[in-house]
Amino acid sequence: MAVKLIQKHLIKGNQELEIVDDAVNVRIKTPFKEKSFSVVLSILNPDPVIRRSYLDFHSRVSCGPLLSLFINKPNREEFNAFVDTLRQRALEEYNAFAGISLSTQPAALAANTFEEPPEFENSDKAQTARLRKNIDAVKIDTAIQMLERYLNPKDIKPIVSALNALKENPQNDACLTEFVKAFNELGSTQGAVLTYAPYIGVLLSDDPFGSR
Repeated sequence: MAVKLIQKHLIKGNQELEIVDDAVNVRIKTPFKEKSFSVVLSILNPDPVIRRSYLDFHSRVSCGPLLSLFINKPNREEFNAFVDTLRQRALEEYNAFAGISLSTQPAALAANTFEEPPEFENSDKAQTARLRKNIDAVKIDTAIQMLERYLNPKDIKPIVSALNALKENPQNDACLTEFVKAFNELGSTQGAVLTYAPYIGVLLSDDPFGSR
């Protein structure tokens, strides 16, 4: 698990983030000042928000980012590994604080907290039956753009193809099944995909009433 990330920015300066016990320690050094602070993991929302060239982690209870990471610095692999670890630890600490078992979490969220791909119920078709049916083609298009912008094209080719097909035929069961299959086969890339395209997590979430 990646517990430390060192990022350098030509204009914004350098920052070092390290996950230690139940907190993430941050040290930021700019041309004019240096500051250090810590953020308790249990209050950190594990679902980050993309803001231009930043990936922001907000608090669970208030607005405004507590952590802002330079996207893909120092490189895509180290960045994604640290983000996956940070999200996992934030979820674990919150669950420990709230007394929640990880087994009670939705499959889509649990999938983004481990490097091993999740085991969905029985088959891709079983998961398809649980998908929300009122699919937003505009949000799918946004998800595709985010994936193509921030991830390696070779890693996401199957899921992007499936999303494009689903965007064109949102009520087609075959397209839904292919989308679920493509996601299941992402392996350790699932975390990065859900980070940059959170609408995929919405598509995979349970909705017994078929509403959105």
